[in-house]
Amino acid sequence: MTTTQQTPSVDDVRGALNKVKDPEIHKPITELGMVKDIAVGEDGAVTVAIYLTVAGCPLKETITRDTTAAVKELPGVTDVHVELDVMSEEQRTELRKRLRGDAEEPVIPFAQPGSLTRVYCVASGKGGVGKSSVTVNLAVAMAERGLSVGVVDADIYGHSVPRMLGADEKPTKVEKMIMPPQAHGVKVISIGMFTPGNSPVVWRGPMLHRALQQFLADVFWGDLDILLLDLPPGTGDIAISVAQLVPNAEILVVTTPQQAAAEVAERAGAIALQTRQRVAGVIENMSWFEAPDGSRMEIFGSGGGQTVAESLSKSVGAEVPLLGQVPLDPRLREQGDAGTPLVLTEPDAPASKVLRDAADKLSVRARGLAGMMLNVTPTGR
Repeated sequence: MTTTQQTPSVDDVRGALNKVKDPEIHKPITELGMVKDIAVGEDGAVTVAIYLTVAGCPLKETITRDTTAAVKELPGVTDVHVELDVMSEEQRTELRKRLRGDAEEPVIPFAQPGSLTRVYCVASGKGGVGKSSVTVNLAVAMAERGLSVGVVDADIYGHSVPRMLGADEKPTKVEKMIMPPQAHGVKVISIGMFTPGNSPVVWRGPMLHRALQQFLADVFWGDLDILLLDLPPGTGDIAISVAQLVPNAEILVVTTPQQAAAEVAERAGAIALQTRQRVAGVIENMSWFEAPDGSRMEIFGSGGGQTVAESLSKSVGAEVPLLGQVPLDPRLREQGDAGTPLVLTEPDAPASKVLRDAADKLSVRARGLAGMMLNVTPTGR
């Protein structure tokens, strides 16, 4: 006596599709209105029609693969065929409202009361101290902890984060939203993703402010635990704009041991006095080179990071910790050029251990009221 396997119902298939998430939005395709139609044949062959958000969606193969895999797990399914269509303007508008609400003008979610995203502005007084390398490795280390992490390459003129993260894909625009590419579990946006080749960006202050505003408001970041902004060196337009746009952002200062660099880094951190931002800590990069015999060569001097931490602690009236001293390691530069951060490729390297430890400290720090703007007005007696 033979028994025939019962074919799944349309509801069974829809239930399986609840497990399939859009790779950019990270929500189930059923919840996003992306399932156009489901048909189940008597022989167990299933056809699923999917709406892509835009024509030429760069991740359509991923959606097709994940849909096929999810439906194939159902008992009685003999074959799966995925048909792709594209959302209409009305459907994209509905999707945007579902994700962002009815507001016509996008808002910066990280600046809203009650936002739980910790925002760190990685700053330095001068260029060449390894600020972007530190940013990228911190981001990847945090993502490896299971946190949802985003990086804004706010160094408009000297953007380098996409290369260091290995983010080769371009952003996708859906209605008025920009979907950021991902690399190593980190969402990233950079002006370099919108300029042809290696073209320079020749903009004045107001355009820089608008670009940063778009990166923070128009990009659909989803529910981030941590957002890192790689700032340009110094205390110019971008640093001021960040303080205006995301007043609860905290400053993370990167310096080298060299006293001259440390003095400049102090100025970058001391901007917190004017913007009323919290200084999360200091990371000293290029601290020393460890020779094969185990001896240390302090090529750029010593003590710069501790000096900056102590000076800023006095200036802001609160403890500013030295979060770590990152030794010189040629692999840190090499892996950055290759788009595979050192914390991933060489997790046991001394530099990786320091960066991972700093990432841990920044990830688990209690949020509390420190660094948050308080709407308190003194009253007279």
